[in-house]
Amino acid sequence: MLKVENVSGGYDRQLIVKNVSFHVEKGEMLGILGPNGSGKSTLLKVISGILHKESGDVLIDGKSLTAYSSKELAKKMAVLPQLHSHAFSHTVRDTIALGRYPHQSGLFSSWSDEDETAVVEAMKQMGIERYEHQMLDLLSGGEQQRVFVAQALAQAAPILLLDEPTNHLDIAHQKQLLDTIKTQANENGITIVSIFHDINLASLYCDRLLLMDQGEVKIIGAPHEVVMKEQIETVYKARVSTNPHPERPKPQITILPDVKEKRNEQLITIENFQVTDELVVFQAENQLKTWSSAVINAGTGWYRTFVNRRVDARYNIDNAQTEMQQYLANRGYSETETVGMMTAVYTKDAIIKEYEADFGSVVVMVTAGVGNAVDVSKAYEVEAFPAIGTINTWIIVNGELAEEAFIQAVITATEAKTKALAFEQVKDPRTGTIATGTSTDSVLVAATQQGKHIPYAGPITEIGKKIGLGVYECTVEAIQIYKKAKGWE
Repeated sequence: MLKVENVSGGYDRQLIVKNVSFHVEKGEMLGILGPNGSGKSTLLKVISGILHKESGDVLIDGKSLTAYSSKELAKKMAVLPQLHSHAFSHTVRDTIALGRYPHQSGLFSSWSDEDETAVVEAMKQMGIERYEHQMLDLLSGGEQQRVFVAQALAQAAPILLLDEPTNHLDIAHQKQLLDTIKTQANENGITIVSIFHDINLASLYCDRLLLMDQGEVKIIGAPHEVVMKEQIETVYKARVSTNPHPERPKPQITILPDVKEKRNEQLITIENFQVTDELVVFQAENQLKTWSSAVINAGTGWYRTFVNRRVDARYNIDNAQTEMQQYLANRGYSETETVGMMTAVYTKDAIIKEYEADFGSVVVMVTAGVGNAVDVSKAYEVEAFPAIGTINTWIIVNGELAEEAFIQAVITATEAKTKALAFEQVKDPRTGTIATGTSTDSVLVAATQQGKHIPYAGPITEIGKKIGLGVYECTVEAIQIYKKAKGWE
């Protein structure tokens, strides 16, 4: 559909874009990335014919750009340039209607039903019907941007070139605009080339990305091939981390500031824990980086309060998460700062121990009820389990854990817990085999992210040895207390 072959161009014979080549297929969305001054807008102007190219060629359907008349080209390609501060004084409807100019013919061409439909549909797609009769220059920058996108859509060209289309838009309207043009690509086969400043939006919506650096193509490929930590840091000269999008197989970046945040150097100890018949509460002065399988705020995040709440063995709530949220709120715990778990055992029987090490220390907390013990290798034989059982394990680290270390810490802790169950000869009552846990176990790893960097937490590492020992010892003691309370000994 669109092919760019060895294109170079710029201003006053100074080359800004140098030897750029790529192609875009029908229905494909290509995002152009690069820092300020990398030649993104210049490239788009050369592709659209607004700016003269010094060498190379631009082909549309196999035909050179220069072979098209201006009106023929407008039928093939719609262009949305960067929005400037001034806007001419037309109504919104009249501005959008200008997009239908390439489809008019003759000196006295009339407005057709097709023209009307295109304008009305474009306004609807951009959500600007209510502005139809307002003057364009009275609208905000974001509203004007949506009008010009609507004008480009009304033009109904098979190729759409966009220069920072989300500029001036809030996140809701960014999403609406990009959802709309992506739908045009998917359902109507429109070919889209768009410049982005926002790397995350480009990665999320585009099929491929072209990363420019000093007027040249650094790389072109799928988002996961382009949005790579080292590559982005090299081109943009900024520290970033890359992570997957929570719903799509697309990478997202996070900026890593070089300015240190003001935080008190806090060492976590057993003194940070409060234990009652109803709760185990751990509170830190600073937020800790956390990975957990909790009822409230599971997954990863930064939290300062951790609650292990006792519930009755007959606890049966349709929406335990909502009930737990209300419980925490009633006791003054902020949902945005609190991780919440539940257990059926008396929290006063929690085992909490601290383990010193060269890297810092580890504090382990375990509550263990094993009346609902399960052998995970035999779980497929049982259709349903009672809702309550629960071994809850907390591992609090004074140190800086790498992402990999968080996951390894969970694995190490789980292995230690299983060994403790085997030592105590805890059996699955349904199968008579040694249990590996309960059906509702939960685990939490939290780190101060201060002090020594800890890249790994497997059983051969110093921290892994502390976690293994700590979880094993605490789990054994907690099970022994539970057995004694139940009269199992």
